[in-house]
Amino acid sequence: MANLPFTHAEYTTRLAKTRAAMAIRGLDAVFITDPSNMGWLTGYDGWSFYVHQGVLLTHEGEPVWWGRDMDVNGAIRTTYLNSDNIVGYEDSYVQNPVKHPMEDLSALIRARGLECATIGLEMDNYYFTASAFVTLQRELPNVRFDDATGLVNWQRAVKSPTEIDYIRRAARIVERMHGIIRERAAPGICKHDLIADIYHASICGADGHWGDYPAMVPMAPSGVDATAPHLTWDDRPMRVDENTFFEIAGAYRRYHCPQSRTVYLGKPPQKFYDAEKAVVEAIEAGLEQARPGNHAEDIAIAFNTRLNQLGFVKDSRCGYAIGMSYPPDWGERTISFRRGDKTVLEPGMTFHFMPALWLDEGGLEITEPILITETGVECFCQTPRELFVKE
Repeated sequence: MANLPFTHAEYTTRLAKTRAAMAIRGLDAVFITDPSNMGWLTGYDGWSFYVHQGVLLTHEGEPVWWGRDMDVNGAIRTTYLNSDNIVGYEDSYVQNPVKHPMEDLSALIRARGLECATIGLEMDNYYFTASAFVTLQRELPNVRFDDATGLVNWQRAVKSPTEIDYIRRAARIVERMHGIIRERAAPGICKHDLIADIYHASICGADGHWGDYPAMVPMAPSGVDATAPHLTWDDRPMRVDENTFFEIAGAYRRYHCPQSRTVYLGKPPQKFYDAEKAVVEAIEAGLEQARPGNHAEDIAIAFNTRLNQLGFVKDSRCGYAIGMSYPPDWGERTISFRRGDKTVLEPGMTFHFMPALWLDEGGLEITEPILITETGVECFCQTPRELFVKE
């Protein structure tokens, strides 16, 4: 029996939502390659996304999981699918320059009577390649392919009670991780040793719940390196009069709760205190707009208005949707907190309110994972909203 994280009724609801979106688009089928969408629709959970795999969904019956032969048992162990709907391709297709796995998928599509269908593909996706598309076009000349990027992602925007519960469990984990950072960060500690402690806390979990692997590694640059948002760590020791931001996430059953905080060892320059005040006040302004019926851009406009009033500017978006994710990204790639995003906020939507600043002297990240509720907003974490100073 598969160890499913959700009930069959919840998976049935997800399939119905996705099929309704397919009908609106005039799609006979979709082929899903994003592992988050694969897992959301079927339960599949395996580190096999480095090879070609996917889920084929039509308007009737179960989805079909398709992937490498050696991963078939993984699909049996983690999905609710009947064995007839778990299909593997033989290993000579793997990383072979003279044949492509999409040739096997094309045969499956023909066998399922879809050789003249309109099929949606996740065209702008980390896991679907140009050669995959070219091969499908060659092998299935009578199929009309349509770009269905994001079609499943958008069905995931409003979380179920169980999904929210999983994110809350991840929140307890990331709180514990930040506690380790506040306790262990000190002059002389090598960065990789501190990151090892953070990883240990993330996998041990919290409140009796284990920790899953996060979709991104910790971002933890110091000093001038922290003027860049996406640097990781090295073996250099932490130093006095240097800041380090920690962009990390707790994860439980692939559901993520990211949160960032910044540590300053020594006495921070006044500009860091000014930036802390500006970011905290701007976060509060944004949270006041985080309620059902408002638009995603309302949060960004309120945040940036207050930030600008206090003398700081942020050019990038200040938040994005979160939930179930696999590497290389813990965002859902749908809603963003930026001017122009008119998405209406609904109860059950979850976001990383991510108003980071990267200054000339280093970065300041103070962020909040949030849930839109029936009446407003809930912050998932209780981590103090401040610059952590250790003199």
